Amino acid sequence: MKHYLAYASHDGQTRKIIGKISEILEHKGEKVVFLPLLTGMEPLPSDLQDASILIGAPIRYGFHLKPVRQFVQQNLSELNAAHTAFFSVNLTARKAEKSTPETNAYLRKFLEKSKFQPKQTAVFAGALNYPDYKPWDRLMIQLIMKMTNGPTDPSLSIEFTDWQAVERFAEELVSPREARTL
Repeated sequence: MKHYLAYASHDGQTRKIIGKISEILEHKGEKVVFLPLLTGMEPLPSDLQDASILIGAPIRYGFHLKPVRQFVQQNLSELNAAHTAFFSVNLTARKAEKSTPETNAYLRKFLEKSKFQPKQTAVFAGALNYPDYKPWDRLMIQLIMKMTNGPTDPSLSIEFTDWQAVERFAEELVSPREARTL
């Protein structure tokens, strides 16, 4: 089966997650086509009746990146009719009680507001790389971290991503097809 991997990435963690998912899918013999979302106006693949599409998006200042929001908005009816999956990357998910699709407010709000109905969803914690941030971003992220009892030391780089959860999600992307063929 062919899987389109559509994503936007700001600091690179979403791209890293999509790369890991690609490795797992390819190891399972699946065909993978990357679809970076830079503007949100990228054309929807024409063969979604025979393929699936996974969309990954990070949170930046409370919202999924604009290219993903626009891509979903412009292709909503086709995406809702296709086999779609969606994952959100955010630092809130570093807390166990906010790390599932049911408990993550960012994911729930996005799906509710956009009317997007993916068949599978996931939430992954991102990475915190203070030394790489521009001064304004570092200050804003430190403020958010302070408010949420997170790390604020400007020298820290911490990867919160649960790679076993990423692997489980990638395995589940193949499972529906395997279940239909049994």
